[in-house]
Amino acid sequence: MIRLPESERILLGPGPSMVSPRVMRTMAAPVLSHLDPDLMAMMDELRGRLTAAFRAPDGSFSFAVSGTGTSAMETAVANLVGEGTRVLSVVGGYFADRVAGMSERHGGAVTRLTHEWGRAVDPEAVRRALTETPADIVTVVHAETSTGVLNPVEQVAAVARERGALTIVDAVTSLGGHPLEAGAWGIGAAYSCAQKCVGAPSGVAPITFSPEALARRVKARSFAFDLGLLEDYWVRRKYHHTICASLLYALREALLMMEEEGLEARWALVAGLGAMGLSLLPPEPERLWTLNAVRVPGGVDEAAVRRQLLQQFDIEVGAGLGPLAGKIWRVGLMGASSTPAILLLFLGAFESVLRAQGAAVPRGAGTAAALDALGAR
Repeated sequence: MIRLPESERILLGPGPSMVSPRVMRTMAAPVLSHLDPDLMAMMDELRGRLTAAFRAPDGSFSFAVSGTGTSAMETAVANLVGEGTRVLSVVGGYFADRVAGMSERHGGAVTRLTHEWGRAVDPEAVRRALTETPADIVTVVHAETSTGVLNPVEQVAAVARERGALTIVDAVTSLGGHPLEAGAWGIGAAYSCAQKCVGAPSGVAPITFSPEALARRVKARSFAFDLGLLEDYWVRRKYHHTICASLLYALREALLMMEEEGLEARWALVAGLGAMGLSLLPPEPERLWTLNAVRVPGGVDEAAVRRQLLQQFDIEVGAGLGPLAGKIWRVGLMGASSTPAILLLFLGAFESVLRAQGAAVPRGAGTAAALDALGAR
């Protein structure tokens, strides 16, 4: 018989992140029916908190899709991309390509604007692409989880608006970890997940549609992700599906914690890695705070390092995807995983494993630099 885990994994990969005891405790509350009046009242409150988290404009419809970030991605696409919809997809990573492929599945005429993995897109390239091939929708990933890159979504959305296009933004690894201004930036739809920066378990996924996006929705091919049916459930109390009350409790508590904490960047990891002689893939202005793409030094077995971290220290980090497989580790600092204690534990364990691999890492340099950075904040 397989047993439940007895010790906690230190989740420092691209997601999920660790969940705080405060959030976990909420899931022990009694389960309510999906149409219980008390749960409906909580869902109304959640819509308001999610609108605030996305910084969405008045008149937006913000809610949580049952499922992971992929479910929210498909909800955005299914309701804004139909047969023949012209889509420009900015593709510089694994998840950007997923949005493009999903748009094709829903009948969109997709043009891919590809750029180098590990670099942010140039908004002027978006302008040129829209000049050559006009589009109704522009898709862009704010925080590309596969590369550690932060894309200039504000500028991309501005270019799209100039050309009359709506922007769909993947904020799976940025909501709650990076500034995101859906209203001020003129974003049409943005979606995320619960299990990364927000700090709740996976299973419900935040999403918001602006008033303009609501006015330009198409007939969805999907029943599960039909925006009209979901709006009927969330707003007008009409049955659509059986949502998980326990996951909504957890999402609500995580949002409360996020509001209390604020959105501070944590740079101590970068300082520690630099002191160890390691570098990150994206240039500094294009780096995520929440997901760090650490270059694998020459002569080091990337997979062996991940395996040893997990077996010896119960620490999980992510591998590279696509053309970056074997070339980077993906180290996430999100949700309850982003604390000074966990950061220092990781740097010490990482140093130990790298030194065992023969890497020339100065002893104690990473933790010392991180402590200096933490003390300077």
